[in-house]
Amino acid sequence: MTGVHEKTRVSDIGSGVTVIVPAHNEEAGLPATLESLAQQSLPAERVIVVDDASCDRTGEVAAAHGVTVLRPPHNLGSKAKAQNYALPYCTTDLVLAVDADTVLAPDYIERTAAVFDDPEVVVAAGNVQTRHTRTLWERGRSVEYLFGFHWHRPIQHRAGSPMVCSGCCSVFRRADLVAFGGFPERTIVEDMDYTWSQQIAGRRALYVSDAVAWAADPETLTYLRKQVWRWMAGFCQNVRLHTRSLVTAKPILALWILLALFEIVTAPLWWATPFLVAATTGQTVGAALAWWVAAETLLTLPPLFYAARRRRLRLRSVLLNVPCVYATKAVNVYYAWKALVVELILVPLRLTDGLTVYEKGRPALGGAG
Repeated sequence: MTGVHEKTRVSDIGSGVTVIVPAHNEEAGLPATLESLAQQSLPAERVIVVDDASCDRTGEVAAAHGVTVLRPPHNLGSKAKAQNYALPYCTTDLVLAVDADTVLAPDYIERTAAVFDDPEVVVAAGNVQTRHTRTLWERGRSVEYLFGFHWHRPIQHRAGSPMVCSGCCSVFRRADLVAFGGFPERTIVEDMDYTWSQQIAGRRALYVSDAVAWAADPETLTYLRKQVWRWMAGFCQNVRLHTRSLVTAKPILALWILLALFEIVTAPLWWATPFLVAATTGQTVGAALAWWVAAETLLTLPPLFYAARRRRLRLRSVLLNVPCVYATKAVNVYYAWKALVVELILVPLRLTDGLTVYEKGRPALGGAG
């Protein structure tokens, strides 16, 4: 098994890409991630797996793939901390952070590294899709990703203000990342924190639509709840931390955030619309619901048709997954409202500390994190 010691750190920075894969109990999902890294058209100069106090064979599996394995003396407790543990061992211009449940297309590094020819670009990430569509929750998430990465994200990119460079597959300019202090640990979602911070500082974050990654999403409601609560709480933590600076330094990004908050606040009203219309106009609930479904269809299907064509997916399979998205949306709405109350009301009033414990969205054993 590969070990790394302090003497392996060098001060000379070389060109190329170093990959950091934080891993806690990832023996089942890690091989697919490492195999996808080995098959890149532009190979990484080094792949570092941070075996973060795993109780399974994560370290042995990683070593068998010929990569560098780092073992902190104790569990670090979050992805950002595990990535920061590996950062001093990175000696290339670019650093790619990859989750241990994420598989990259063979040209992922080549496509994302190319955008760093622009010296103002400090972080970039590609198009994330769902690896599996076996359960209700995975199917719902697959629709969310198709919609988000082929509608919201391209619009934000064209406006020069992406909301987030996805943490499961982001490439960073190493010098700027180190100067910032590493991957942010002050919020529960380091990817959004860094994306916003760098844009406030006048640097560029990019969405690379042709670079594709496939992430393993929660298979059960239990783990979906953990993941969505972390995402929503982290979003609101960043709203609390960055809003004033965004309004003055990056107003278009502030607009996306305002629209996201508006969507959260009004989502329950939108879902209740058929019943409110029936109660106030005398229409039957069935008739009001039919109008609501028609509006939903008009707003949802065109981007999904486009996304299915871009991803070369069977349209029938995509459409069969559409009803599942309403289950995941219900979870999203609940935890988004919880995050608004906890992180934007109770935390400023010092009635709670908010979410500080990092919880994975997949089982700790036998799965990817």
